Amino acid sequence: MLVSYKWLKQLVDLEGISPIELSDKMSRSGIEVEDVVVPEEGLKKIVVGDVKECVPHPDSDHLSICQVDVGEEEIYQIVCGAPNVRADKKVIVALPNSRITGNVKIKKGKMRGEVSLGMICSLDELGYSSSVVPKEYADGIYFLPDEAIPGEPVFSYLEMDDSIIELSITPNRADALSLRGVAHEVAAIYDRKITFPTKELVEDTASNIEDYISVSVENTDDTPTYRMRVIKDVTIKESPMWLQTLLMNEGIRPINNVVDVTNYTLLLYGQPQHAFDYDKLGSKEIKVRRATDNESLVTLDEEERTLTTENIVITNGEKTIALAGVMGGFDSEITETTTTVALETALFHPTVTRRTAKSFGLSSESSKRFERGINVSTIEEASAFSAQMIAELGGGVVVSGEAISNSYEKEDVVVSITLTKINRSLGTELSKEDVTRIFNSLGFKHEVDNETFIVSIPPRRWDISIEADLVEEVARIYGYDNLPSTLPKGSSVAGKLTRTQRLTRSIRKQLEGNGLYEAISYMLTTPELATKFVLEPKGTIELDLPMSEERSVARQSLVSGLLKNVAYNQARKQNQIAFYEVGNIFELVEGDVLPKETKHLAMAISGTWANKTWDSPAKSVDFYTLKGIVENLFNLLGLSDELRFTSSKAYKEMHPGRTAQITIGETVLGFVGQVHPQVAKEMEINETYVCELDLALLCELAKEEPTYKEVGKYPSIKRDIALLADREISSQEIIDVIKDKGGKYLIDIHLFDVFEGEKLGANKKSLAYSLIFRNDEATLVDEDVTKAVEKVSEALQTTLNIEVR
Repeated sequence: MLVSYKWLKQLVDLEGISPIELSDKMSRSGIEVEDVVVPEEGLKKIVVGDVKECVPHPDSDHLSICQVDVGEEEIYQIVCGAPNVRADKKVIVALPNSRITGNVKIKKGKMRGEVSLGMICSLDELGYSSSVVPKEYADGIYFLPDEAIPGEPVFSYLEMDDSIIELSITPNRADALSLRGVAHEVAAIYDRKITFPTKELVEDTASNIEDYISVSVENTDDTPTYRMRVIKDVTIKESPMWLQTLLMNEGIRPINNVVDVTNYTLLLYGQPQHAFDYDKLGSKEIKVRRATDNESLVTLDEEERTLTTENIVITNGEKTIALAGVMGGFDSEITETTTTVALETALFHPTVTRRTAKSFGLSSESSKRFERGINVSTIEEASAFSAQMIAELGGGVVVSGEAISNSYEKEDVVVSITLTKINRSLGTELSKEDVTRIFNSLGFKHEVDNETFIVSIPPRRWDISIEADLVEEVARIYGYDNLPSTLPKGSSVAGKLTRTQRLTRSIRKQLEGNGLYEAISYMLTTPELATKFVLEPKGTIELDLPMSEERSVARQSLVSGLLKNVAYNQARKQNQIAFYEVGNIFELVEGDVLPKETKHLAMAISGTWANKTWDSPAKSVDFYTLKGIVENLFNLLGLSDELRFTSSKAYKEMHPGRTAQITIGETVLGFVGQVHPQVAKEMEINETYVCELDLALLCELAKEEPTYKEVGKYPSIKRDIALLADREISSQEIIDVIKDKGGKYLIDIHLFDVFEGEKLGANKKSLAYSLIFRNDEATLVDEDVTKAVEKVSEALQTTLNIEVR
């Protein structure tokens, strides 16, 4: 929101308050000021010029030689390339050695052999954005009013000596999207008086609105009120200079005297309006309704829009003529031939207006205000104000009466609060008189009953409805910087990490030490990805109002998000990928109102694990790379003795022959394995291995502190055992039997050879294990180890039908 300091000064007494002081005070009172700009700063020696003569350049088909009076004894000759330059016009002249926008210096020079003493400027060359320059001057120079005096600086004529204050308005303070709202705010801050401009509506009693138009609304929830006035015998022309410069300084392009009045009222009241050419409406009936599917409308930007039932439209009873609250229709716009104006002033549903504006990409000053709310108490006043102003600037008359869909009034909201509540919340010792003065400055009528303030909140402050809002208002006007500063009270307690936090930090450090990088993914995903890589998918948790389908459902697994990161990196030619993520998954639990959040740990590796060097080839990741990382992690947590990997085909998104379930005893913690090739193809990733663990359960099972043992001082004995087993028997099953029968001196089992071939027979494989025995209290004798190996061999033969070779 851009605010003209000069305009604001007309509404509220700012005597003795500079624009910089005002902006600083407003920022410290709740409405942030982004910047204060004085348009004339950086410009110099730019004056009014009177073009006395203008002839074509003899050596150019687009240049003109102008003789310009700049208030000096001699006439200045200036060569100008603007197509609209002509004699008897007052123009903007940059004299020799002047500065225009961009700190460009203008010097004496020659153009095609003709001397040029300066430059005739367009508004763009004074720093105006092309989006606010009137269309008739977009490709040429700007003409100043005839009363402009040659030689005088142009800044006062264009109001460039004004200070433009840029406000950053938060959604809850949409009342400040109008000059009247800003004036109320400033008056409250400084406890000053406000004076708003008024116009006495003069109606033509010889004509009545009923003879011109009637309005109706299909749904009062969509359109609580719709009003229309008619102004006849209007002449469409340029707005006066003061209105054009005001609008340009406020960031709005001047169009003509009728449209400019609606924009002026928009800025003054915060009330969006639309002006129709009455003779182009095609009927005397205006009906506001929802659009039908595939109904079309050509809007003012000459684009054809296909409408839906989500849009509110203005119709002439049959044909759509405007998109309510967003943009008017091209066929009924105000043009030079317009003589009768139908002026719309209405209130539209904020959510529907926002959705319409967003769906068509037509966010405008009007839709922005309807979305956030407008001051409903000034709708009627704004309608009369604009109608009279159009009549004054267009030489027309206002038809008697106003067509209204239905009466609409909003009563003041009453909020009660005690003085004790205010002081307790703010830590202050304000008196009744102090609070009364603040409410008076805000313009809030109130009564005091003992210590209770019964406050009537006017409709212009629709953001206030509860006690906390009143506390905030008192704090803002009293001054945040005046609130007492106190240190926290209570005994100090040394902070420390919880057990889970300590373990999680250790896990992060371990994984990063193993070469993995932490990734952070969105907890919201698509409905399809939400239940992938889950053993037993639960009902999905969907957002009521998602920003997009891509972020509409809460995840039930971390793996799908990690694979998105893998795809992103592989698409950018990254071939060494090793990620881990710690985050929550969300599940619906029957009987619970809120979803259950569980912290999980996931890992994903793909591509090259070790690069090629002079003495060793490159090594790609495989199942055992990730399995080793998992084993290191469980060893850190003191769970390696109970860790088991069991082949699993239960995860449909995982490779059925390269996936294992991870368990501690009978407790399932997660899985590790290769992403199914079909899923990898769908997600556009190369061969990738993933793991996901229930981190909350893992931390619960983890040993609190590692157990240290003295290094054994007695020698160990190693025995190798070769086995011939069926191919479907897993190494884990063999190791379980060996552990069970190996006795108390068995300290380690290591698989060092695997062989499969035709010589062994169909569906057979050969495995060789090293068994390490040691007694930490005495030297082992050969007989003890031999007996243990014999028990292991016998158990393998009888339990798993394995041949010991």
